[in-house]
Formats: sequence, C-alpha cells, structure tokens
Amino acid sequence: MSETRLHLVPVRSRDAKEFVRLWHRHHPPPVGQIFSVGAADEAGVLRAVAVVGRPVARHLDDGTTLEVTRTASDGTPNANSLLYGAAWRAAKALGYRCLITYTQAGESGASLRGAGWRVLAQRPPRPGWHTSSRPRTDHGPVQIARTLWQAQ
Repeated sequence: MSETRLHLVPVRSRDAKEFVRLWHRHHPPPVGQIFSVGAADEAGVLRAVAVVGRPVARHLDDGTTLEVTRTASDGTPNANSLLYGAAWRAAKALGYRCLITYTQAGESGASLRGAGWRVLAQRPPRPGWHTSSRPRTDHGPVQIARTLWQAQ
C-alpha cells in the first residue's frame, strides 16, 4: 500500500467549517477563526483541515496567542501532524508568539507529538455551565479531562 502524498492548501472559512461538520468526531464547527489550512492529496482532494482562532479561555487571549480550535481528517495518515506544523509556522509568520490546542482524555496526541508540540498541563473535567439559578445548555463536551499542548 502506497502512502498518500499530502500538500498544504488554503481553505476558506465556510469550507473548513463544512469539513469539520462532516468529519469531526465530537465537536461542531467553531464559530470564529483567524485562519484555516488544509491538507490535500495529489488529486487535490481535501483530506484534513485545521482551524485556528483566538484562545477559547479568556485568560489566554492576550493578543499574542492563538489556538487550534479544530482539526478534522478523513483518516489519511499524517494529515493532522502536517497541519499542526503548518499552523504554527503560519501563526509565527503573522507575529504570534504562542499556539495552543487541547486533546480530550483518551486521545493519544500522536499528531501533536509528531509535529513537535509539548504538553503544558493536564486539565480536570469541567462541570459545565448549567446551574439551577442560571440554566444553560452545554455546547461542547463537559466532564472530560483535557490535555493542554503548546507548539514549539
């Protein structure tokens, strides 16, 4: 079996969101973004996307930090590692000093390690935003531990 050769391609916001909607395992497309990038095969078929935006955690939104808010892939090997590396190079080229992302408990982080990222912290599960005094509908996974990663 031959390995699929991938190359980077620009991806419009609406196309990246649609790809995430179709392929992401547990999250809907993100609301906003600064940029997105894709990985395509030799025939030009989009195989994976990465969406980069402002950090979700407001204390990390310092103007010099970005977050990879979503990656999605059709399962093509090495696509996510290619995109994590490209996202960091692009963020640095735009003047940002830090790029972060999270993985959920049970996700190996192999793509991140393959792109040279390092673990910054382990985050405990979040209880969610709902309380009896302020009812809320959670829009993402809650009660799942996460790992915070940083590009190097």
